[in-house]
Amino acid sequence: MTAEQTGLRIQEALDALAGSGAERAGEQLVRDLMEFYGEGLARLVPLVPPPALERMLDDPAVAGLLLLHDLHPEDVTARIDRALANLPERIEVLGFEPDTGTLRLRRTASGCGCGEQDVEAALACHVPEVTALELERAPQLLQIGTRPPQSVEAR
Repeated sequence: MTAEQTGLRIQEALDALAGSGAERAGEQLVRDLMEFYGEGLARLVPLVPPPALERMLDDPAVAGLLLLHDLHPEDVTARIDRALANLPERIEVLGFEPDTGTLRLRRTASGCGCGEQDVEAALACHVPEVTALELERAPQLLQIGTRPPQSVEAR
């Protein structure tokens, strides 16, 4: 189950409690569990050898948990690069504006590749700070070929 799916299920459970007076208790329960898991993870992360932690950061569930508890060791730029590295095509980062959450990207190849939804999904678990995406297409290259030689008679 992804972090997004888990979040939706928790929200649905809290919504079901709404109006019954149990909503406040449900929200407090979620806060208490989050604090408990966060404290445990904060104690575990420093004990994980760096090469093992590096491999674990590619796992969306692990990356999501570390981000949720503000324990992810990478900055935004490194997490953007990690998310894009797993895509089937090369995409260039043009810039990230933290104030607006806008990430500007450009495809570096003009061939077939992944769609915008694929890029958004790759970024979702690694870089929740990205709230808007601007994806430019790579410029089309002019194909220049040679003509077959013409016979002198054809002129």
